[in-house]
Parts: sequence; C-alpha cells; structure tokens
Amino acid sequence: MRIETMAVHAAAEPDRETGALSPPIHLSTTFEHPPDSGELDGYLYSRYGNPTQDRLESALAALEGGAACLVYGSGMAAAAAVLAALPPGAHVVLADDTYFSVRTLALDFGRRWGLEVSVVDVSDADALRGALRPTTRCIWIETPSNPHLKVADIAAAAELARGAGAILVVDGTFATPMLQRPLALGAHVVLHSCTKYLGGHSDVQAGALVVADAGEMLDTLRAQRTVLGAVAAPMSAWLVLRGLRTLACRMEWHCRAGQAVAEALAEHRAVERVHYPGLPTHPQHALARRQMKGFGGMVSFHVRGGRAGALAAAGRLRLFRNATSLGAPESLVEHRESVEGPRSPTAPDLLRLSVGLEHPDDLVDDLRQALEG
Repeated sequence: MRIETMAVHAAAEPDRETGALSPPIHLSTTFEHPPDSGELDGYLYSRYGNPTQDRLESALAALEGGAACLVYGSGMAAAAAVLAALPPGAHVVLADDTYFSVRTLALDFGRRWGLEVSVVDVSDADALRGALRPTTRCIWIETPSNPHLKVADIAAAAELARGAGAILVVDGTFATPMLQRPLALGAHVVLHSCTKYLGGHSDVQAGALVVADAGEMLDTLRAQRTVLGAVAAPMSAWLVLRGLRTLACRMEWHCRAGQAVAEALAEHRAVERVHYPGLPTHPQHALARRQMKGFGGMVSFHVRGGRAGALAAAGRLRLFRNATSLGAPESLVEHRESVEGPRSPTAPDLLRLSVGLEHPDDLVDDLRQALEG
C-alpha cells in the first residue's frame, strides 16, 4: 500500500458500536475495572492510555514504518522524553542547527540530568565522526534543520551510531513521513512536533516518537510517560489523526509553493542568500534529492540591510503573518533571532518562512512588494 493511501486508511476502521467512519473522541479520564483493579478492555486511566490516542499512535507507526509510536502533549515533551531516557553520563552529539528549544533542553536541562553534549555540524560526515566518544549513546539530527534547512545524511549517521553503540534520533518535523522516512534509512527513533504539518491547521499541540524496534528504549519511554503523564489529550490526538488524512495532498502543495517562493527569492536583489534544499545552489541538494521525495514548504533567507532590513520586510508583508510555528494553511514569517532571544545563534538578517496553501504567485507578489518597500 502506498503511503498516500495509508495516510487515509491507517487506524481508520469504523467505530464498532455505531459504524461511524470518523473515529469517536474518548474524553473519559477513567475506565471501569474489576474490584481487584485488573484492567478491563485494556484501559484503566487516561495517563496510561486512551482509545483515541491509540488510534493516532497506530497510524503514525504505520506511516513511519516503525514498531510502535508514543504520542505526547507537545514536540518538546517528546524531545525531553528521549534525553531523559538516556543513562547518566551518556554523551549526546547534537546537530548545530537544531530547533532552539531542543538545543536549550540538551545544553541546560540535559547537563543537569548528567548528560554530556557536543554540538556539531552533522551535515559534515567527518565532523560527526570526529565528535563520537566511547560514551556516545545518542546522535540527534534534524533534517531539514531549523532554521537553515541543512540536510544530514541519515543512512551515514545511522551507520556511525550503530558502530558507536548509540541511537540515532531524527527530528522529521519539516519533512513529515510524506517526504522522508528516517527509520527506513536506519534511524532508531523519529520525532515529530505534530503541532506542525501533521496537525496542519494551527489548532492542536502534540508530539510523537516512532521507534524502529519494540525493545528496551520503547519500554523505557512507555514507563516514563506513564509516570510523568506527558500524554496527549484525546482531543489533540483526534485533531492530529484528522490532519493525517489530508497530509499527502497538503505536502504536495507546500512543496510546490515552497519551490516557487525559494526560486523567486534567490533572484531578488534585496536577498543575500536563500536556504532551501530544492535549489541547486543548496550545499546538500544532491543528498536531498536522494533522501527526500520533495523539499517541503520551509524556506529561510537573509535580507540585505541586516536586522533592520529583515524586520522592515517582515513588517510590510500582507499575506505572510508574523507568527511562530509552521505547517499550517496560512503562510507565516518569523524573525528567528527575535523569537529565540539573547542566546540565539541565528543571524539577525534571517527570516524564516512557512509557505502555506495560498497560490504561489500571490505569495511571491507579497514577498516582492515587502522587499521592495
């Protein structure tokens, strides 16, 4: 079964009681059980499991080709779960262009948990290999990365991880399983902020981890989530499940519009440089062509005139909304340095675009008028 069909039909069996094709939302926090507290029909308490959440986990595991999936209340909760599951003293190799909050999580909280963290340009295979230690237990890559759209070689990173006795975690939020399937390339865990493309409508917050094997890591993550309670709410799980049904067609349009926007920006005199894997000038364009089915809807670019020029252009946009997040029908623009704060590693002249589902010509026209003042 092709993945586009799978997205529509995974965990979509009709409701047993009513025959409803749209799955029910089970809002109950508790379930009846026998006097000896044995579980009845597999459910006891919502922190342990919920039928709506189970449907979503089954669907995401199928789409990623994984053994199992665990859904969380946010993408950051999912990221924290992986790091917290590592043994104290473990060394983590972290991609240098990782989502800023994950970077903060690893460098600040991870070190409090006894982890050692090295920040490396994982798009450079030699740099990644050189960063490995005898204590390395996790390689964490984000591809394409946020916000510079770097592309890392998943298969090569997976081989290095296995040789080091480490797990490879891939944040696949920008690509989604429609464009890239990290587990098929050797990754151990793939992470998604379901808030973004999987939900797809700016109305839900959730995260997910899909694991390649039903082994010790899955057992640790499941036990940890049960105790800490970082589960997704039933309504959130239902909204993400709904979003999956249209993911294939949405990603096709995001890719088409993203390519058009990137090409137009690359030719504009007010733009210094564009980051988009679909451009032949991208340093990892050839790798992206091999590893991905499409290049996505995320574009970032440097505006001539520095920070002032970038903020002025963002302020003149009419269709692109100045807002955080991505992957929604509406196009968004974000000045990453401002959002990330004083510790931001992002250049002050960079704007990040989430190219939405509007007509590409209208978006290009909006960017041109904003850049030309």
